[in-house]
Amino acid sequence: MVIGTGTIIELTPEDCWRALDSRAVGRLAVTAAGTVDIFPVNYAVRDGMLYFRTAPGTKLLELAINDRVAFEIDGYTDAEAWSVVLKGRAERLERQSEIDAAETLALEPWLPTLKYRWVRITPDEVSGRRFERGPEPERC
Repeated sequence: MVIGTGTIIELTPEDCWRALDSRAVGRLAVTAAGTVDIFPVNYAVRDGMLYFRTAPGTKLLELAINDRVAFEIDGYTDAEAWSVVLKGRAERLERQSEIDAAETLALEPWLPTLKYRWVRITPDEVSGRRFERGPEPERC
């Protein structure tokens, strides 16, 4: 796909997972009762799934109402920019064996709060795009 003088390149699923693994913070989008919320969360990936920790509150409540989520990360340099979006289902980990396995991710909360609830997102799809950065084309 070409827009202006720049090219948009679709990332492969492998490229998307490498990008997800290269970052520590993303944005979680949830919907419940007709409301859309977006939360910044720090996260980790393992075995094709995304994990984050949280405390009781709005995120867990909204995930209990609607487990369908989107998760987005992005990055840029002077030369290029990219974005990855993961869509899937979020579930709070309940089994102690799953929680113990998640604890090995060593994912620490950024805020000095107790975040002892683990959530795993199992993706239905992951997609990404990369494009060259440059000046805006001249207007006609």
